[in-house]
Amino acid sequence: MTILVTGATANIGRRVVDQLLGLGARDIRALTTDPDKAALPAGVEVAEGYLRRPETLPAAFSGVERMYLAPTPENVTDVLALARAAGVRYVVDLSGEPESWWGSVCVAVEDSGLAWTHLWPADFMENTLMWSHQIRETGTVREPRPEGASAPIAMDDIAAVAATALLSDAHRGRALSLAGPQILTRVDLVRHLADALGRDITFQRSSREESIAALTPTMGDGAAWYVDNVLYGYDPDPADLPITSVPDITGRPATTFVEWATGNISRFTAE
Repeated sequence: MTILVTGATANIGRRVVDQLLGLGARDIRALTTDPDKAALPAGVEVAEGYLRRPETLPAAFSGVERMYLAPTPENVTDVLALARAAGVRYVVDLSGEPESWWGSVCVAVEDSGLAWTHLWPADFMENTLMWSHQIRETGTVREPRPEGASAPIAMDDIAAVAATALLSDAHRGRALSLAGPQILTRVDLVRHLADALGRDITFQRSSREESIAALTPTMGDGAAWYVDNVLYGYDPDPADLPITSVPDITGRPATTFVEWATGNISRFTAE
């Protein structure tokens, strides 16, 4: 059974490859735009291609039964049609609820006729790296809603769930809402980062414009979208956050934010 991992050198896809290997999978094919620079583990078959260039995909899909699908909302329908024509039967997709910014992915997957499992993760722990510049330069994080709470999840844990779903039929036809093990406010996140970095970091409630300006050095043109759609638009009820989802699905503990922060200190200190 050949499993194709798309986006195999991207943040989550690369981790899916590692998680599959850790679970004993052997017939893994990794889709990448540059095989010579991919540096994928030995034993992984490397296929050249790109989801946003569908003409590169038929050879990569050949002989594949199961696929991890990275989100490309703009052409996901075409990608899925090619996958089905090539014989792919089951897709584990990274997406979100139908009304979310990645919601068109899960809708297209369900419309494709393929068997599916959706992964709907909450806030990523890695998103706090957008604070790295202002932490280094000012020691202050500027955002509009210090009380905003979520249960951030580590990308490694999302990948572990993806690998588990790819190697089992237990989650077919299910949308797996995913979250980390703790409900944390934005102030809580800053406090944990300060402890991990061993320095004082303050949180300053800021206007929309101030928040965009503070995030632009790391997020570029995406800062305004993030402030408007996530910092103002994402306000989950803590009671609804699936904080046991990772151990429930994978059988292993989820990564805490303290563990993640401690393991990623250099990413906040390096220029």
